[in-house]
Amino acid sequence: MMRLSNWFSQLGSVTKFSLLTLPERKGAAAASIFGTAGVVAVMVGVLSIGQGFRHAMISSGDPQAVIVMRSGADTEMMSILGREETRTIADAPGVAQSAQGPMASPELFIIINLPKRSTGTDANVPIRGVEYAAREVRKNVSLVSGRWFQTGRNEVVVGRGAAAEFTGLDLGGTLNVGQNIWTIVGIFSSSGGIDESEIWTDASILQAAYRRGTSYQSVYLRLTSPEAFTRFKEALAMDPRTNVKVMRQTEYYSEQSRLIYNLITGLGTLIATLMGVGAVFGALNTMYSAVAARTREIATLRALGFGRAAVIMSILLESLALALVGGLIGGSLAYVAFDGYQAATMNWQSFSQVAFAFRVTPGLLVQGILYAAVIGCIGGLFPAVRAARMPIAKALREL
Repeated sequence: MMRLSNWFSQLGSVTKFSLLTLPERKGAAAASIFGTAGVVAVMVGVLSIGQGFRHAMISSGDPQAVIVMRSGADTEMMSILGREETRTIADAPGVAQSAQGPMASPELFIIINLPKRSTGTDANVPIRGVEYAAREVRKNVSLVSGRWFQTGRNEVVVGRGAAAEFTGLDLGGTLNVGQNIWTIVGIFSSSGGIDESEIWTDASILQAAYRRGTSYQSVYLRLTSPEAFTRFKEALAMDPRTNVKVMRQTEYYSEQSRLIYNLITGLGTLIATLMGVGAVFGALNTMYSAVAARTREIATLRALGFGRAAVIMSILLESLALALVGGLIGGSLAYVAFDGYQAATMNWQSFSQVAFAFRVTPGLLVQGILYAAVIGCIGGLFPAVRAARMPIAKALREL
């Protein structure tokens, strides 16, 4: 116990001495700190893109919300359902009821082109034909300004993300879609979900504008409880009038986001790894410089009885401290610069743009700081071992 106490005492003394001499090496220390800060800021910034996109997709899901498409279809674009089939789906057991009837919304999904505000280039924007029940199925949808469209009229409401990202979607303006001119009467939000990237209108009017007859592409509905999913799915599977694919919305949107999320995460990890290698070399240079400048001091401490382990740990702790400071600075910079930044990217499943906001989450900040700690430990390890192995007599003769 006494030996362990003595070791910690030595470690504290040597570490304190190392940190007190940092002002004499402020140039090298600053280079190490800001090098690590740059790595963490870039890593967190890139990964926040994936987090924001995933949030936009996943937050649209609800355990009680279900999407029904044609069997074999992976997206709404590949699906088609007849009017009678949508009624059969709405009448299936397990579907929640409201004063207006089943909470089921047969919907049409059309892609149109609109110019982006930032670049002026055209991009695919989804316009969705819905019925009244759409607002009951999606509990997180709420009106931000204006009013909801009226059934039977050429009126649309625009998602907040789409309104911010694309030109021509201002409240009170008009929109040329197909052969019709539509009035924008409202802006809605969905807690940052994918619905904010869409334009909504009356399904029957959109069917007529695009000559779709009475066909739809999907049915969004709400169940009485999450546990009713199995009963609902089995009932439709047994019904000879339907040939459909039933998925929870959470599962559907998770699959939709997987490709982009994995791509962004993989790219961010690769960039962070390459930059991390550079930061490690920066830390190595800083700590080797520190050891070279303190050769005689370290040798004197060793001659006074301080052990090698205490010297190694003190240098590692100094390198770790510099890296953690850099990690905190980099995480703070990433949060200020990226969190909430609005952008849009292609959803390759539906070939439409998804508006989303970058999300610098607490998990990403912790991940960035841990990465900085790894950089500091690796960068300080080899200089620490070199300092501990240096012969005392030779080190004392160093000028």
